[in-house]
Amino acid sequence: MVANRINGKEIAEEIRKEIATKVNDLKNNHQVTPGLAVILVGNDPASAVYVRSKEKAAIDLGMKSEAIILPEETTQDELIKQIKLINDDESFHGVLVQLPLPNHLDENAVIESIDPWKDVDGLHPENMGMLMAGRPRFISATPAGIQQMLIRTGNDPAGKNVVVCGRSNIVGKPIANLLMQRASGANATVTVCHTRTENLSEITQKADILIAAIGSPHAISSEMVKEGAVVIDVGINRIDAPDRPRGFRLVGDVDYKAVREKASAITPVPGGVGPMTIAMLLNNALLAADLSIQRNACL
Repeated sequence: MVANRINGKEIAEEIRKEIATKVNDLKNNHQVTPGLAVILVGNDPASAVYVRSKEKAAIDLGMKSEAIILPEETTQDELIKQIKLINDDESFHGVLVQLPLPNHLDENAVIESIDPWKDVDGLHPENMGMLMAGRPRFISATPAGIQQMLIRTGNDPAGKNVVVCGRSNIVGKPIANLLMQRASGANATVTVCHTRTENLSEITQKADILIAAIGSPHAISSEMVKEGAVVIDVGINRIDAPDRPRGFRLVGDVDYKAVREKASAITPVPGGVGPMTIAMLLNNALLAADLSIQRNACL
């Protein structure tokens, strides 16, 4: 068996086209242009490229977008003041702060300062709580992207045994909550594994759908995967590659070459979950604009 390659770029492009149509509808019928602000603190080159790619992607779909780059030494008060300015700016419907933040900043306090109705990253406690309660407003972009990949490739999680490796607030916890809900594209039986999990292989071998979000290169070997499983690799890790011009290459948390011989479907790295994350972030920005119209209509 050789696994079907789940092409995240192609699925993301489908979603972007759908978003572009809806953006035009908001502009034409409601005179509203969805606006997205992305804040980056510091000068990390990789983060800067990622922020600019989000900005460009939003603009390409007809949205208003602005990347706000703040210096590394920005204080907690200065950052929160900037966030509150965007909270109060009606031309921006969504705001996200690029993580991780410099060590001197309190990530939790920063996230909690974002208006929950503009929290397109879905990380505010109010939005995470709503997801847990089965009434999601904004779903974190990567988990939302994973769900769409499963649905759009005919791998409905309903009734399946899903194993999530990783318990982060960005991926592990929200994807577990999302897929266990009594809802379309969910209804799975979910197990979450982490660094304290004993006999990890025994658990992963029972997964119909295995989601790897560990942050460790090739942590999932073929021996850990059930024959015919669907494997979603969220990891993106740099490993040395002296033969490459940049001196490194990107790999996932899954040993792709070995596991694809055993799985029924698998996401590559790069080109799998990554493009979906940006697409679903833009979808959340669109949703935020739509919700603002609904809220204003009730005033």
